Amino acid sequence: MADRAVPNLPSRDLGATSAFYAGFGFVENFRDDKWMIMRCGTIEIEFFPYPELLPRESSFMCSIRVGDVDDLYDRMRSCGIPESETEIPRLTPIALRPWGQRAGFLVDLDGTQVHLIEDSV
Repeated sequence: MADRAVPNLPSRDLGATSAFYAGFGFVENFRDDKWMIMRCGTIEIEFFPYPELLPRESSFMCSIRVGDVDDLYDRMRSCGIPESETEIPRLTPIALRPWGQRAGFLVDLDGTQVHLIEDSV
């Protein structure tokens, strides 16, 4: 098995988080009252309960690097996640970023910022 790192993100409601991420292709691989693991292809994200989290005050974030960032972004948009600067959840469009990579952003139901980065390696 290859070495890897997996983000552990907060969820105010594991059921709502599961439905949100399932909308654009993630599937639950494990869930109990204290933990949930979701996968989409080779991408894995784990979630822990944090019912008292205030989404607008969240500082949680992670990056997802994919070969086709446009496809992932389009799947998210097709679920009805709006492009916005203030809504939660929201998307920020894919663009060439100052650091030289194409990237966009998802802010999920719980205020976690997910960087959607085109993997150019």
